[in-house]
Amino acid sequence: MKKIIAFILALVCTFTCVSVANAVSFDSGIDALRNNFVAGEGPVEGKYSIDYSYFSPVKENDTTKYPLVIWLHGMGDGAEVGRPVQRSNIAYWTSDEFQARFKPAGGAFILAARSREESNHFWSDDMTAPLRAAIDDFIAKNKDNIDLTRIYVGGYSMGGKMTLRMAIAYPEMFAAAFPICPAWSPSEELCSFLADTPVWITSSKRDPLVNYYMAVSPTWEKIIAASNVTEDCRFSTLTKVCFEDGTKTSSSHHAWYAINHDMFSAENGAYPYMSTVNGKGETIELTYPDGMISWLCSHTSDYNGTPIEGTGNITAEHSTENLIDVKGIFDFFRLLFTALFQALGIK
Repeated sequence: MKKIIAFILALVCTFTCVSVANAVSFDSGIDALRNNFVAGEGPVEGKYSIDYSYFSPVKENDTTKYPLVIWLHGMGDGAEVGRPVQRSNIAYWTSDEFQARFKPAGGAFILAARSREESNHFWSDDMTAPLRAAIDDFIAKNKDNIDLTRIYVGGYSMGGKMTLRMAIAYPEMFAAAFPICPAWSPSEELCSFLADTPVWITSSKRDPLVNYYMAVSPTWEKIIAASNVTEDCRFSTLTKVCFEDGTKTSSSHHAWYAINHDMFSAENGAYPYMSTVNGKGETIELTYPDGMISWLCSHTSDYNGTPIEGTGNITAEHSTENLIDVKGIFDFFRLLFTALFQALGIK
């Protein structure tokens, strides 16, 4: 009997969360918006499965077809379930105000996937097929309300790397991609698979982890050299990384906060210290409310939902090399703390 009551309560809580998720204003604050997300997990593919947090815009008796946005976290932000949402402000995209910008549907699914960092997976190569399987599974579970022609992928740092990797591996699936300070620079051969994919890259010139001049800018140039849609591609550069209110972030690596606020300031004007060009080198002046979300919605694909097994266009010979040395970072901190403990006499 207790098990039955617990099950009923769980169902009530689930439906309550979903209904609340459809009616939260931006002014409610980031914590309230983060509560819009529900936990989910994809099937095992190979050795791994991908868990995620997701927001659904679907209301009762709703037959609308909504876009699906895949959000991929950076290194250190996937150590536990739910952390990808807690460690960024992507939850702003679930607010009533931002959801209304997803036209013509008036809303979008947001799926924040998690690499299993507790097992030392920092969007490593063997996460590609499990992530694809999780997306396929999520589409199958929500097939009545997902617009297959409007699936978008974006993410920052290691998640920016995985954004490029997914868009290259499965270009037929994604209508557009928005990598942020991507910790990977694909080869010219791999960039050719992005020829028909609109790509919007965002990065800081002062990024201390993913160098703008040696990594991000060359990646942009390779993508544009192969692109058939240069007018649709964009490159946003930050000379100083701030939150939407102009307050400086703790690191110049944190360019994703501009995207989280849809490329506008808190006053709905130009985002602080940011400039944008298209693939032809022409300056793009963003006019509120047409920012990243509007750009995404302007692009569609011919995707019909056919699942694809494996790693698509990326084979074993295309193993990626991270621009951020994960092992080196952990070795550094291991040695640092070992030396500190020795100095303090702690064994």
